[in-house]
Amino acid sequence: MSGYTEKMREIAGRLLGDCSVQMVIGFRKGTLPMMNEPCFVTNPEQVPSLVWDSNCGINLANYLTNRKEKIAVFAKGCDSRNIVNHIVENKIKRDQLHIVGVPCTGMIDKRKITGMVNGEILETTETEDTIKVRTAEAETLFDKREVLQQNCALCIHRNPVIFDEMVADPVAEQTDIDRYADVRKIEEMDSKEKWQFFDDLLSPCIRCYACRNACPLCYCPTCFVDESKPQWVGKGQDPIDVRTFHFLRAYHCAGRCTDCGACQRACPVGIDMRLLTRKLEKDCQEQFGWEAGLSLDQRPALDVYQTNDPGDFIK
Repeated sequence: MSGYTEKMREIAGRLLGDCSVQMVIGFRKGTLPMMNEPCFVTNPEQVPSLVWDSNCGINLANYLTNRKEKIAVFAKGCDSRNIVNHIVENKIKRDQLHIVGVPCTGMIDKRKITGMVNGEILETTETEDTIKVRTAEAETLFDKREVLQQNCALCIHRNPVIFDEMVADPVAEQTDIDRYADVRKIEEMDSKEKWQFFDDLLSPCIRCYACRNACPLCYCPTCFVDESKPQWVGKGQDPIDVRTFHFLRAYHCAGRCTDCGACQRACPVGIDMRLLTRKLEKDCQEQFGWEAGLSLDQRPALDVYQTNDPGDFIK
């Protein structure tokens, strides 16, 4: 994927040069290794700052909400599905966007790599299949598949579902992936085991709301946790309030989540809150045959009523 950079710069320069768009949203190098950051390019002189590699995991759809400009945005598979969500939910218009599709072979997990090397990471370089990490003590070569973000390892939509042009030819999609093995293990637990599991999972939470802020689906002007009249949930570290925040946020994403991994990536204490959203994703697939962000012509499963909706839960 590192070979995409020059093509991206060419596309961005062309679109800005002929005034097809007012802004290009992409990535530039961050100040730390493995921390590329979103950037907003508004003139051709800024185009050389654009980069692309396996450290571009942030979901750029998060920066489109309620924009008024004509925008070009680079979109990998999960980004494109969230862009579909934004269009369907009237957060941006399709004709405002020039979507540049980016076939993706997965983003690397900075937290995982940091735990596998000694010392501060000074530099990373990559090929299509390997990641080389240099610290003050040594250089370590990783197979890229071993250090992917978990959502990327399980991804079955690596290519954009919506685009105006592509940076490169589509990559092969992953098949025979068991996406919900860990969810089924939790489903098989009894009530006491589940309570203890989620108690342990959420106990490190410091209520920083990084997961909410990183999520492209959390665009409410006032989040339910910030409402004071009525107050839905307390602001402290009471375990019930912590659970309420995470469970309600997951429910708000039901039928909409694309498993882009933004929430888990942003969490400073490493909570895998994707377990919650993926459980609901699994239920939507099994009960409604629904996957989020694949079509501009359909509303999310929980956004419409059908006479044949599952109703076994009603007694």
